[in-house]
Amino acid sequence: MRVGGLASGMDTDSLVADLMKAERMPLDKLKQKKQTIEWKRDDYRAMNTLLLDFRSELTQFKLTTKYRARQTTSTDESKVTATASSGASQASYTINNVTQLATAATKVSGTGPSETLSSDPNNKLDPKAGLFNQTSKLANGAGFTWSEGIIEKQTVKATEDGTTLNFDIGTSTLKDLDKMSVKVSGKSFEVVTAMPAEGLGSNQVLVDNTGSLTFGSTVKKDSSVSVEYLTTDKTETIDTTNPVKDFQLAKGSISSLTLTVDGTDYSFGTTDAEGNTQLVDAGNNSIGTINKETGKITFSAEQSNKTISVTYSQNYADFSLQTFTKDGEKNVNFLIAGNETLNGVISKVNQSDAGVTMFYDSFSDRATMTRTETGNFNTSGNEINTSGNFVNNLLRFGSSAETGGTNVKFEVNGLQTERNSNTFEMNGVTFSIKQTFSSANGVSTTVSNNTEDVFENIKGFVEKYNELIGKIKDKTGEEFYRSYSPLTDDQKEQLSEKQQEQWEEKAKSGLLRRDSTLSGLLSEMRSDFYQPVDNANVSPLFKQLSSIGITTTSNYLEGGKLEINEAELKKAIEEDPDSVENLFRGGSGAASDSQKGIVHRLYDSVNGTIDKLKEKAGGAFSTLQQFTLGRELKNVDSEITRFEERMKQVEDRYWRQFTAMEKAIQQSNQQSMYLMQQFSGM
Repeated sequence: MRVGGLASGMDTDSLVADLMKAERMPLDKLKQKKQTIEWKRDDYRAMNTLLLDFRSELTQFKLTTKYRARQTTSTDESKVTATASSGASQASYTINNVTQLATAATKVSGTGPSETLSSDPNNKLDPKAGLFNQTSKLANGAGFTWSEGIIEKQTVKATEDGTTLNFDIGTSTLKDLDKMSVKVSGKSFEVVTAMPAEGLGSNQVLVDNTGSLTFGSTVKKDSSVSVEYLTTDKTETIDTTNPVKDFQLAKGSISSLTLTVDGTDYSFGTTDAEGNTQLVDAGNNSIGTINKETGKITFSAEQSNKTISVTYSQNYADFSLQTFTKDGEKNVNFLIAGNETLNGVISKVNQSDAGVTMFYDSFSDRATMTRTETGNFNTSGNEINTSGNFVNNLLRFGSSAETGGTNVKFEVNGLQTERNSNTFEMNGVTFSIKQTFSSANGVSTTVSNNTEDVFENIKGFVEKYNELIGKIKDKTGEEFYRSYSPLTDDQKEQLSEKQQEQWEEKAKSGLLRRDSTLSGLLSEMRSDFYQPVDNANVSPLFKQLSSIGITTTSNYLEGGKLEINEAELKKAIEEDPDSVENLFRGGSGAASDSQKGIVHRLYDSVNGTIDKLKEKAGGAFSTLQQFTLGRELKNVDSEITRFEERMKQVEDRYWRQFTAMEKAIQQSNQQSMYLMQQFSGM
């Protein structure tokens, strides 16, 4: 802490501060210089952002879609409609002799799954209730036998590319391997239990009873492999460290069970009206009950500190679907627990990749399966094949005949052909056939260039170019105010916020005035537009922009903005759309600029300027050493640091001088006091 003026009575702090103001003037100049460089850097980066946006527009304008907007007409849209992509050729198509439409294959259950059709809902299948407990309601329920075992699921991730994978079955014993379901990232594989003579197909997987999977195609690293499989039974232990009154098994629809408590076995006894089955030992002593449907065990008394285990199996059924799709044959296995609902079964089918939509209509008591695609993909048989007693006998799909599954048959320009779908693509044109009709009522569709859309695309491009020109012209033409330098901290204290804002607006103005890089870009772009495009794909009549109605404005102060004669441009697009296209985007690999289209020239010019501006002003993630203005900033920062260190030394010197003066005054005062005391004693 410094305290001055004790002897002299002078305000040393103010004196030193005033002296330092003069000393700091060069430092303020350095800080103003730094601020100016930063503003200039930001201006360059703002210009670069504009150029990046325009370069993106140029990239889009290199695409054929900007020049080949197609339109189609149909002589009868109630029969045939068409849409064309930019790649479609301008042509005419006549479609006639549509003898049949494409339809989706459908199977409808032969009769209802329920035993009888009645207004009494108790006599009908409830699609929201467990299937096993409704077996008696099903028409073939008495003759249907549910299987016993456990349905288990696992999902493993492939740790590397390969064709083999293992899932952990622990101490379980697998059963019915051929009924297993295996999916890789949602795609079902056909399960085989023996190696085919011709080897595994790309959509097949070989399984064995150890949990090993061998695929016919490579499973990519990080792929999710889902496996649903069957075991003979399942064992669960019950922790009775804390007293247990009830316990929920992992599975439902229990078919057999052995509950072991401290070495005593309990099994099924009688079942009461509420569906709870007694668990009794050999002497018919009950320890509690189990709800077979849900798998919940309820003990008569709390069990504590005992060794309890449960070994059980559940009722289940299985079925398979074989479907034929545009992606090839699909074979999907389904495992159904006895406590699952018909709605749950339907959901499994619909969510699988079998390509089938299934639903059950409770009013008619019938179920249907319909292919999600139209067309005939299996010319030698059905599109949907079902196997398994559950789907064929219990749900009665086995007796149903397939309908649909046909291709659309038609004649196009005299050629008889067919497609899997009523909507199909041909030579870049997507046709939709809506009804059958004879040759006498043939429908003609014409693909032509959409002049209006192409015109609007070119007009939009010209507007964006003019907008860019305007912003660059404004920036390079800003007034530069020499007398307005960046405000120092002391100056800011003397001005209001509004005054500061107005001052800085003038101080920032004109930093890029007549900038050679930006001015050079304007000249380059004007040259890119004016120079004729001389390549084989452009008609001599349309070698320059002016020949298609695009010219510079008469006001030279606008920096070369373009204006469009709409009539001339539309006429050129209609007369020779290929030349108009190639005038802009042709000759991308040309050796000389004269052969390149205007867009490619502009792209090169803009890209070159972006690189130059980046060299000057860097980017958001550039270090100071990587661009010119950054290096200037670094040098100014170093000067400021050195100057501030020198200012500390100067300030210390002033304080030492004033301190020495104070000491001298103090010493003089003491001598005066001493002399006065001596004289006063005489």
